[in-house]
Amino acid sequence: MSKVTEVFGSMVFNEEVMRQRLSGACYQGWKTCIEEGKPLTLEIANEIANAMKAWAIEKGATHYTHWFQPMTGVTAEKHESFIAPIPGGRVLMQFSGKELVRGEPDASSFPSGGLRATFEARGYTAWDPTAFAFIKDGSLCIPTVFCSYGGHALDKKTPLLRSLDELSRQAVRIMRLFGDTQVKKVTCHVGPEQEYFLIDRSVYEKREDIALTGRTLFGAKPPKGQELEDHYYGSIKPRVAAYMAELDEELWKLGVLAKTKHNEVAPAQHELAPIYTDANTACDHNQLTMEVMKRVAARHNMVCLLHEKPFAGVNGSGKHNNWSLSTDTGKNLFKPGSTPSQNARFLLFLAAFLKGVDEYQDLIRCTVAIPGNDHRLGAQEAPPAIVSVFLGDELTAVVDSIINGTEYVEQGKKTLNIGVDSLPQIRQDNTDRNRTSPLAFTGNKFELRMLGSSQSIAGPNIALNTIMAEELQQFADILEKAENFNAALNELIKKTLTDHQRIIFNGNGYEEAWVKEAERRGLSNLTCAADALTHYYTPKNVALFEKHGVYTAEEFAARSEIHFENYCKVINIEASTMVDMVKRDIYPAVCAFMAHVAGTITAKKSAIADIDCSTEEKLLRELSRLSAELMDSCAELERKSAAVPEGTLAEEAHYYRYQVFAGMERLRSAADALEVITGASYWPYPSYSEILYSVR
Repeated sequence: MSKVTEVFGSMVFNEEVMRQRLSGACYQGWKTCIEEGKPLTLEIANEIANAMKAWAIEKGATHYTHWFQPMTGVTAEKHESFIAPIPGGRVLMQFSGKELVRGEPDASSFPSGGLRATFEARGYTAWDPTAFAFIKDGSLCIPTVFCSYGGHALDKKTPLLRSLDELSRQAVRIMRLFGDTQVKKVTCHVGPEQEYFLIDRSVYEKREDIALTGRTLFGAKPPKGQELEDHYYGSIKPRVAAYMAELDEELWKLGVLAKTKHNEVAPAQHELAPIYTDANTACDHNQLTMEVMKRVAARHNMVCLLHEKPFAGVNGSGKHNNWSLSTDTGKNLFKPGSTPSQNARFLLFLAAFLKGVDEYQDLIRCTVAIPGNDHRLGAQEAPPAIVSVFLGDELTAVVDSIINGTEYVEQGKKTLNIGVDSLPQIRQDNTDRNRTSPLAFTGNKFELRMLGSSQSIAGPNIALNTIMAEELQQFADILEKAENFNAALNELIKKTLTDHQRIIFNGNGYEEAWVKEAERRGLSNLTCAADALTHYYTPKNVALFEKHGVYTAEEFAARSEIHFENYCKVINIEASTMVDMVKRDIYPAVCAFMAHVAGTITAKKSAIADIDCSTEEKLLRELSRLSAELMDSCAELERKSAAVPEGTLAEEAHYYRYQVFAGMERLRSAADALEVITGASYWPYPSYSEILYSVR
């Protein structure tokens, strides 16, 4: 590996490169655009474009593309070469400011949720000057927003940028109330931890289900899964270590702050975590990370699986979204300080967050309502579907003292006595971590642990930003009118914490007792995406996004429709794949094995008339019974998949969840039972043992 400091950002047209390659006036014009939101002049755009082109060509690029994030959840690119014809049959390399700031991809085939008809093809991409261009696969990639001919946002970046601007505006109002006039901007910072699986390409190519759906639709439990917990944080296998080393280098070239790597709980499962950065960059980088993960895996003859639950019976993969707020003067607004009970600004931001989560718990749940997450939320590997906030013992004690009007006694720092004299003392945190909490306070940030590993982080962060902006605006409206600021502040904090204390839960979210307690508190428990998404497009949520200019009502309705459509399509594809696998591979394989068993019985009896064949006969009867169950379940699934009733998208989604998916579970049960008793040489697919331990 090259020297990290030399590699990092080498493929990024970052601020340092711009400072070197742009004139002072042009560089300052770009800085003004970033800091004050003023548009770039065409003259500045032309100079930046020319510098970008020259830099990219030096790096070996021949094309450029507007890199955007449509509502598919993945990125999109339309590549154009730099060439322009000149007389004499020659070309020159050309790239203008106009080409930099605007593109025109075909928008007809991207999800639009009814915002435009299929025949209306025109769409626009516009450069996001707050995100740095980079080189990938020989092309200059320019991060852009994506909108329709009518100006509707058709992407995930546009509403994210809107939410960030609005959150900053409202947070700055609060800072002014505390006498801080230096703060001009408040930035949301995010650090998304990414879990994933690595399997050998040879087993991937033999599994139609993984290839088409990203997960195994069939598969009996292996003799050894994660019971011994020996994989978690274990020694990294050489082949995986080589993959991780190349992955780090490729990400570092792109300016991605890849920091932590380790084995996760399940066999073949791993994690990568970056250093915090601003939410816009974090979203771009996470999309890049998922793409690069897959590309690098292919070079190592492996496949990277990002599905939330590739394998039944072992832990699935999530994405922990660490979210915090910082000022442009370097203050973390969620840092309690040495005496959190006396830190009024921190307590006000904490109160705003708790109030927002309580009032919009259904919306937060909806932002992670994707088909893959239905397999893990609420299991013993992920937070429950009930949204709550973990504060820890010390901060909860502070909150309780404010609510009850009692004096809070600082607990102070403790040290752990390990019992070995030669070891240094370890300072003990004032609270333990709670891995069962959907939203956990972890010292100076909140960790939203409900995200699915394959999804874009944009949606959940848009929701958190907008919710926080709403609560801060309400607080600012109250406090700006107060005659006695301190009295009004104390009253507001106490009232807010009192009214919304039900959202705080520090216990075990996996216990059934919490489900009952949450119901008593009036918290929602939306256990599947089909149920959750019915709460997405509600008047309360529409009003929230419209009020803060993050989505128009039409844009929000479109996203609701897209979420429902995606849910239905994914389950339909999975059901169709299961039917195909059963008919073409599993049933013929079982029939062949039954013929083998029957032949064994016949051969034994022909050799010795009164020989005992009870073992073979029992096996044959069980194979026959299960194969009949298999084909009956397959036929039932086909009927249900073909009989989706006409109705609303919500009704269709519920049908897929409670009829089609239920049929898929029955079909899987029969197939998995057959796998256990069918000869390994006859079974058409690699087993879980072969897949999970394929990378050695």
